Amino acid sequence: MHLAYVISVFLHILAAVVWMGGMATLILVIVPWLRRGERAKATAMLRDTARRLRDIGWICFAVFLITGSFNLWVRGVRLSSFARTEFLTSPFGQLVCYKLGLFLLIVGLSALHDFWIGPNALQQMERQPQSVEAERLRRRAGHMGRLNALLALLIVLVAVMLVRGRPW
Repeated sequence: MHLAYVISVFLHILAAVVWMGGMATLILVIVPWLRRGERAKATAMLRDTARRLRDIGWICFAVFLITGSFNLWVRGVRLSSFARTEFLTSPFGQLVCYKLGLFLLIVGLSALHDFWIGPNALQQMERQPQSVEAERLRRRAGHMGRLNALLALLIVLVAVMLVRGRPW
């Protein structure tokens, strides 16, 4: 069982690295570079890159769900644990709940960004790149992406505290 747990934790961390690396690359490298280029080509590249990163991201979410559930199970957490006051009031239980809450929030924001706001922004940018609506949607998509990146950093902090304990 220990080997399966180590492999599961490894896959969980690897998925986090891939997912967060994709977000960081998009936010810190691709989008700033595209802002300097020709709008039509930039929009096409952003569309193709965003689709690929979206697909990779949702695969990572599936890996998180599977490996995270298994990791908790190995550590003795069952679904019934979430109905027990002693689990919910323990530092470990609270951190698990924070991490799960952040994960659900990230998945919800990602769904909104990936399947509604982002595609609408790209569509508007392709139709009328200079329009107020294209700029509004582009900014909204950018804000949501950056918010998800910040939440991802927060979930990493919570994950570290799950393993190492709270610093306070």
